[in-house]
Amino acid sequence: MITVVKYNPQGEKKVQYPAQVLARLENGVILDAHWNNPRRDLGYTVFEPGDHFVEYFYTDRWFNIFAISDADGRRKGWYCNIAAPALVSEERVEQIDLLLDVWVNPSGQPLLLDEDEFVADTTLTEFQRQGARQGLQELLTLIAERREPFLESG
Repeated sequence: MITVVKYNPQGEKKVQYPAQVLARLENGVILDAHWNNPRRDLGYTVFEPGDHFVEYFYTDRWFNIFAISDADGRRKGWYCNIAAPALVSEERVEQIDLLLDVWVNPSGQPLLLDEDEFVADTTLTEFQRQGARQGLQELLTLIAERREPFLESG
């Protein structure tokens, strides 16, 4: 088991949860986790208890990717956080969330989320803003090209 910790841009801990390590990569880690919180309707999708998350964290990319399936294994989509490169150790994955998010539905259509929050935030450094813009462009390219993990099956 490993602990995932998400921080806001000011470095305050916002979310912490346990996950199982599926693979350690040269540039990150792939984790297995489940939604153990109450049902959450986001409008474009609903997270429900038992939803399965395969989470990709990278030490050299400005985003993470959560491949989400329901309890029966049907793909719901991919939730992507624009975030500073992850710090990965044996016990923890830590990452600073940079407010922008992208939802990708099962057919591969991206939906940019929280852009107004990103633009309005006055605490992000110029370095964080540049990294976020770079990460968003790289992520949108992966989505458009249907590259791993944005494959149609599973």
